[in-house]
Amino acid sequence: MCRNIKTLFNFDPPVTDDEVRAASLQFVRKITGFNKPSKSNEASFLAAVDEVAAISTRLLRSLETTALPKNREEEATKAKARAAERFGT
Repeated sequence: MCRNIKTLFNFDPPVTDDEVRAASLQFVRKITGFNKPSKSNEASFLAAVDEVAAISTRLLRSLETTALPKNREEEATKAKARAAERFGT
């Protein structure tokens, strides 16, 4: 599950709320062990996703760097090359 959490800081264009929420969902899934929570746990699970997303957004907005923003397409290409090397595809 955690392999799906991507670095979200210092990209051009900047991270979207959907990307932050997707990473937050993956994080909450990982620490709870639930892919899909039961009805009795659903409200707590979704509240946790919302809280992690809000905190993550605040963190990303507060960070500073002097490095140039990374290009999303170039980073995706690098990730595909690493996956091909790792998995032999």
